[in-house]
Amino acid sequence: MAKPSWRRIRNTNADVSRVAVAPKATSEQFSILRAYLDARHADGGMSDMTVLDYTSMVEQTAVDTLLLEYRVNVGMPDERLVGCSLTDRLPDGLSMVYSFFEPDEDGRSLGTYMILDHIAYAQELGLSHLYLGYWVDGSSKMDYKARFQPLEHWTSAGWKPLRQRRFKRS
Repeated sequence: MAKPSWRRIRNTNADVSRVAVAPKATSEQFSILRAYLDARHADGGMSDMTVLDYTSMVEQTAVDTLLLEYRVNVGMPDERLVGCSLTDRLPDGLSMVYSFFEPDEDGRSLGTYMILDHIAYAQELGLSHLYLGYWVDGSSKMDYKARFQPLEHWTSAGWKPLRQRRFKRS
């Protein structure tokens, strides 16, 4: 069941279209990535990423990868990219490898919107899972992943459900 806040986020982004493209880096994508890293992860491990690093991350893949671009005003003269997700296609689902979005669009909650859209896209493709990638317990920058249930984690005994916990909002 959708949370009321998720319905609000979907409505706020009614003008956003998902465009699936081949894993080919563009200057438009890198410009948004750079702004995103500078605004949200200036002290992170990717903060010094260059256009060549980005191109390697996107284009040098041994798996079935695509980019999901999120654009407003598609087909109009003022069409623009507001978000992007490097996504792997797996036999049972989609795996969000790395996502980024225009930091000046805070009111849209684009990070959450892109996750909700990936859930819808996986369903459209007949896939049963969406993988949000690595999660490090105690990392405030990764706590958002726990809002999306059901959630499982890998243990020595295999995949186990992770009980809902309260996380601090960063």
